[in-house]
Amino acid sequence: QVQLVESGGGLVQPGGSLRLSCAVSRFTLNVVTIGWFRQAPGKEREGVSCIKLIDSRTYYADSVKGRFTISRDLAKMTVYLQMNSLKPEDTAVYYCAAGPITASCDEVADFGSWGQGTQVTVSS
Repeated sequence: QVQLVESGGGLVQPGGSLRLSCAVSRFTLNVVTIGWFRQAPGKEREGVSCIKLIDSRTYYADSVKGRFTISRDLAKMTVYLQMNSLKPEDTAVYYCAAGPITASCDEVADFGSWGQGTQVTVSS
């Protein structure tokens, strides 16, 4: 079973930045897609950004395009989410998840392994 551990969350002012990290262990060939998801109180969990480990192809939700950047470091087996120009509406618990090559960032059910989540709060 693949294991995912998120870190880097915290409290930041609007316009600030945070970098989230997702450390992946017990990696196997069937884990090809890594995604960042978020869930705010009273809302559905939504895909924020995903990356294909094989070719580094990326996906971004419209709400974060131009502000967030996903990247991978295969040597460290870590996926990062650089979040800039943060807004209060970005406040949520952020989860790292792993799925097969066919996983769609729009489909939470496509991802079978999940981290514990890290809280991101954007507030003055």
